[in-house]
Amino acid sequence: MSRGFSPPNYYADRRSETRAILRQNCLTELENALVPPSPPKFASAPNLAHQPMHNNVIQVWEIDAPTMENFIQELAKEKPIRFTAQQLYIFTSNYSTILGAGGFSTVYKGEFPNGVKIAVKVLNRNSDKQAEQQFMAEVGTIGKTYHRHLVRLYGFCYDKYMSALVFEYMENGSLDKYLFGKNQDVDWGKLHDVAIGTAKGLAYLHEECQQRIIHYDIKPANILLDANFSPKVGDFGLAKLCNRDRTHISLTGYRGTPGYSAPEFFLNNYPITHKCDVYSFGMLLFEIVGRKKNATITPSGNLDWFPRHVWDKYKKCEVEEISQVCGIEEKEKESVSRMCKVALWCIQDSPDERPPMSAVVKMLEGGVEIMAPPNPFKFSNPTPLGNIEPNLLQSSSSSNYSTSSEEIHSSWYKKATPIMKKYEIQIGSS
Repeated sequence: MSRGFSPPNYYADRRSETRAILRQNCLTELENALVPPSPPKFASAPNLAHQPMHNNVIQVWEIDAPTMENFIQELAKEKPIRFTAQQLYIFTSNYSTILGAGGFSTVYKGEFPNGVKIAVKVLNRNSDKQAEQQFMAEVGTIGKTYHRHLVRLYGFCYDKYMSALVFEYMENGSLDKYLFGKNQDVDWGKLHDVAIGTAKGLAYLHEECQQRIIHYDIKPANILLDANFSPKVGDFGLAKLCNRDRTHISLTGYRGTPGYSAPEFFLNNYPITHKCDVYSFGMLLFEIVGRKKNATITPSGNLDWFPRHVWDKYKKCEVEEISQVCGIEEKEKESVSRMCKVALWCIQDSPDERPPMSAVVKMLEGGVEIMAPPNPFKFSNPTPLGNIEPNLLQSSSSSNYSTSSEEIHSSWYKKATPIMKKYEIQIGSS
């Protein structure tokens, strides 16, 4: 029995006939669920579109937030299946195999009656409010989408005993173990494909969904790999939906992971946009190139920050030397150099200067010539935690940080057609 979750005692008394009935009842439903759904329709999502908006800001699940029961009733109109606790008990063989555990959840391996492997994420109910918020964030975002580079949500369970999410099983686990663990024998070509696939998944979230989805926590641990090593963005526990006619959203607290979070998170009252995901993706690219954490401590006790090292090499026109330093074959140096330049664009201080993810895909694929990126550290303190210089924190003015539409680069690569309409981000009122 797992330490992370103790199922109710009555499960132990279920007979084999009951299990057979449960399997038969859900088999047809599961077979239908495993067919890729038609393009998502957001009209049936919680009725946020008709809620009054204030200060041009949308706070999903926070403006007239639905009760859990109303949320589930609305969700029933969408594709995810509502499973019973008994079904999950059977699918996971009494929660016998743990895939991973965190502060808010434990993930178990399971299998549908038709043999399809699944991952069951059981949320920690010790903190009911946090569990509900994470439940609604994940089901309310990824539950309404379908893309080859997003982890598929099959369904959920919510009752007085447990909250759980049922995802497709990713055979090769998360990207971080191939970058930071002992198993670092993955060739550069596969890692390059992982970067492009992840970028395509984010481009779909930002630019192709009817309502933009902001992930807020892009990092190697949240990039999952299937049996073919194809990447899929996972863990939408911090994600939010954002109407496309809104330029930014406001947050009630810090989101993300230090070292990957965009610098605007550390500025009081600064508006947060989908470009925070672009910044995090840039940090992920650096770690793919270096195959190590961006911040490391040298034997002498000094802090070595890889993004700054890449910028220093770029200034000296020595960026292609990065491949040699990182032990990547000589024949791959052009694609390594390209990825480094894309990463430098993604981590620009100003959100407006960061390219949209659709442009990032084109740049990584190599079909365009990337323009020279400006210094990404001109206004911020280049540390792995993303801390902002004290003088910027003391002043709420955006004169040094935000850029007007005239100052924004017209494109990130040559002969690029406009991909997204540019707009000036205004400082939101507190």
